[in-house]
Amino acid sequence: MGEYDIIYYTLFPSDNIYSSVSLSLSKEFAKNNRVFYVNKPYSVKDFVGNWGNAKVKERAPKLLSNRVHYEKVDKIPENFMAATPPLTLPINWLPKGKMHHGLEQYNKKVVLKTVKKLIKDFGIKKYIYLNCYNPYGAAILPDSFNPALNVYQCIDDISQDEYTLKHGYRLENQAIADADVTLVTSKELWNLKSKISPNTHILHNAVDPAVFQRVLTETFERPKELEGRTGKVVGFIGNLDHLRVNYPLLKKAALHHSDKTFLFVGPLNNTEYLELGMPDLPNVIFTGGKNLYELPAYLQHMDCTLIPFLCNTLTKSIYPLKINEYLAAGKAVVATNFSEDISGFSDNIYLADSEEAFIHQIDAALMPQTDEQIQKRIDCANSNTWTARVSQFWKIIDQYI
Repeated sequence: MGEYDIIYYTLFPSDNIYSSVSLSLSKEFAKNNRVFYVNKPYSVKDFVGNWGNAKVKERAPKLLSNRVHYEKVDKIPENFMAATPPLTLPINWLPKGKMHHGLEQYNKKVVLKTVKKLIKDFGIKKYIYLNCYNPYGAAILPDSFNPALNVYQCIDDISQDEYTLKHGYRLENQAIADADVTLVTSKELWNLKSKISPNTHILHNAVDPAVFQRVLTETFERPKELEGRTGKVVGFIGNLDHLRVNYPLLKKAALHHSDKTFLFVGPLNNTEYLELGMPDLPNVIFTGGKNLYELPAYLQHMDCTLIPFLCNTLTKSIYPLKINEYLAAGKAVVATNFSEDISGFSDNIYLADSEEAFIHQIDAALMPQTDEQIQKRIDCANSNTWTARVSQFWKIIDQYI
């Protein structure tokens, strides 16, 4: 399928320092296909609010003159080009109605203009339009754009966030109904979205082993956050979102295992951990967000890893990126039993059906691990690579192309 270009409209920006589904897949696609990565547009509000960001200032001259900004991205092959559309209007606060619909059409035209410019500037003829979890703007291309296929990619239950529920849930369901193919990352999402479209297929999240298996082959300096710390380190890497992470459980675990350091590496976008007083616990460290390529240094110095998710409607639909990242590094993983997909890893992780079990499974995960246990984890991760997912993608697409 190397004859097809991919225009990838996505929620996740090309300058995102964290791992994301769309950037990870793009790296693989770009080995054989040209990839044109259309960033989520800045609304006027986003643009002003993030003016201190270096990338915003770099893009500003073109965006302020209503032009598309092109840029390359480090660590992605030459077949990749990112495009940032001109500014859009912040309209999510509006109720559903004529005004919202009219301004929504304006924002859609901004994205369509960007796609049209890409097609013209780069001589794009045969292409697949792939939308990763962004039903705002041009969720699906009109027939006049002549894509080989419109593909919508759903990676979370959009109904479980107050902001996206307001308009995004309706827009996503419409996008799925209109798309030629819908891809979902979990079994629960398939249960939900296959009711809207029969052309719905599971394409799970995966891992780039080359990044995380560095833990096994290289020696990294102990992170500065762990200086002066002794004893075992229990770690978490990822977005510390309060809609997913069970903070009360983490506090209980840290209090119970007071002789161990709990190291949380990832962006904090809530105040629940502050309200619980977790930063005041002497054995708890929050590092904040780190670049994807910094993560192996932290992961290497963790004696076991955690996926401490709440068990709710949102997490029921999650197949977390971090499960294969942890396993690729050979790490012992303790997880709550939050979804059917995480249960599928039960042979290779310590799965807990209750909070008490979660706390005590940490002790089991910190016991000496055999070479056989470690290799089984690595083998599991190696069967869930982005390379394998791209191969699966083309097998799905081939049914419709």
